Amino acid sequence: MNNQRLVILLLLIAYIFSPTLFTWIVNPEGAWYRPYIMWVLVIGIAYAVQARKKPS
Repeated sequence: MNNQRLVILLLLIAYIFSPTLFTWIVNPEGAWYRPYIMWVLVIGIAYAVQARKKPS
């Protein structure tokens, strides 16, 4: 049950900040590596979540 609250909170935060993040990522004057920063964060978070799960 606690995991559902965390997922809902993360989705709400992503929904609120997604327009700002998307504008920041696709800004033509920005650095070329901006989209890769977001992917590294997503991969890092997924790895941390999987590492915290107890093995079956």
